[in-house]
Amino acid sequence: MSESSNLPRQTFTLKISHDKQTWLLSIGFILLWNSGFIGAEYALPNTRPLTLLFWRYWLLTGLLFLYLALCRRLIWPGVKATLITFLVGILAHGVWLGCVFYSLEYGVPAGIIALVVALQPMATATLSGLVTGERIPLMGWLGLLIGFNGVVVAVLGRTDLTDMDSAFAFFIPFGSVAAITVASLIQRRRELKKTGYRLTWDVNLFFQSLGVALIVTIPAILFEGLTVEWTPLFIGSMLWLIVGVSLAAYALMWLLITRINATRVASLFYFGPPVTMVMAWITFGDEILATDLIAIGIIAGGVLLAQMKKLPSMGNDSSSAPFQRSGKQ
Repeated sequence: MSESSNLPRQTFTLKISHDKQTWLLSIGFILLWNSGFIGAEYALPNTRPLTLLFWRYWLLTGLLFLYLALCRRLIWPGVKATLITFLVGILAHGVWLGCVFYSLEYGVPAGIIALVVALQPMATATLSGLVTGERIPLMGWLGLLIGFNGVVVAVLGRTDLTDMDSAFAFFIPFGSVAAITVASLIQRRRELKKTGYRLTWDVNLFFQSLGVALIVTIPAILFEGLTVEWTPLFIGSMLWLIVGVSLAAYALMWLLITRINATRVASLFYFGPPVTMVMAWITFGDEILATDLIAIGIIAGGVLLAQMKKLPSMGNDSSSAPFQRSGKQ
């Protein structure tokens, strides 16, 4: 009798422990993932964007190759699956980060870049109807439009429209949004067709990383000469970008997906702008303007409006496309 009466209490205790761990993992993921903006800003004074991509992804590919070989998990998924994974990786990592790095090089604050790229989960959720053939809800379009207007408020608050270089720099991050959205839609379409070899997250990351390393090699050599000042700060930043962001943050994200649904994991990316702004303020003294805070509020409203369409059926949500277990992040 006493044992059975203890079962509900034990179950409740386990649930509290599980929830606490999930919260800690979520906080760790948010901090690690968004620290990538800060790590890149530390590294870029010592090199150029394409060269930074070259070293980051060849080193990451090498580490993943060694890990997979030692664990005997390295497999060849076939030419078609490999090429698709290459394409997704080039868009979701290469183009995404390339635009981020060039924006930082032009002097765009890390917090503003994070604000722009935070549109991606909402854009993917809204446009996924084009892939699934489902009707795109009006709330989704309105939410995306409101979120976009919030970004415009932040960008215009800092842009000198009489300076074409300044104006161009602040719109480079939209290339990141477009690239990773297209990559997510490609992955979503692949998931719906259920064709091809299903890759585990580590093998998938290996082939995505290899695709980026291969595609960036020739441009980095031709246009930048792989010029690097190998300072302790650059080496530390590079190690952090590889181990702390590409590996640890990525692993935490997949661990979270095993605990909570992919839609809730995707929502963690909306914490990016305020967290990155605070990080950049602490590390570089980047000023947080009133227009930045207004923009965050407008985007939050757009997100809430877009999320309204998910309330009736959280179980089959296409916005989780970038987070499927067999796909990319």
